[in-house]
Amino acid sequence: MKQIKISEAVVRRLPIYLHVLNELLRSEVQTVSSQELGQKLDLNPAQIRKDLAYFGEFGRKGIGYDVSYLIEKIRQILKLDQPLNVGLVGAGNLGHALCNYNTYIKDNMKIVAVFDAHPSKVGTRINCMTVQPMDELRRTVDELQIRIGIITVPAAEAQNVADRLVQAGVEGILNFAPAILKVQGDVRIHHADFTTELLSLAYYLENGADGDEEVVD
Repeated sequence: MKQIKISEAVVRRLPIYLHVLNELLRSEVQTVSSQELGQKLDLNPAQIRKDLAYFGEFGRKGIGYDVSYLIEKIRQILKLDQPLNVGLVGAGNLGHALCNYNTYIKDNMKIVAVFDAHPSKVGTRINCMTVQPMDELRRTVDELQIRIGIITVPAAEAQNVADRLVQAGVEGILNFAPAILKVQGDVRIHHADFTTELLSLAYYLENGADGDEEVVD
């Protein structure tokens, strides 16, 4: 049977759905319709139904989605029902902030190790973790079964760090450095470039968030 390829846009919307569903659960909402989800997310309800239908039939006609059940299923789709260890390279201000955010994460995805090349940072503590030297990267990735690496180093150092993460055996990289990275193999890279996001936001300040311009793909 031919496997359906899920678009990246669909996968990126799943965590957004999960976030809203968790908010509903905290408010003791038991069921929700695609119409209600669409209103909360400013999305077409048909798009939400289509996205979820790629992974199974989770709703009931005339009733909607059981919030707890849908949360469980999306967590399974995103592999959040199993431990997923993350390693971070770069113990600067952003690295500190991301590590401290660990405290608020309730999912199984956790930053479990921090690395830095600067002697002044090695041995310091961040959120119960000791910053390790880069020489310990490969061993720690193997020992803690780290599958995702986060890069928060200056742009000039980012490619070297990415190469070392790949050599150590990570399967995915989230890059916060303002640099385009290239790696060999099947390792997937997602870029979180604040500068790019700010510059694109500036465009909409001039042209209006809901302009009537023709949409160009």
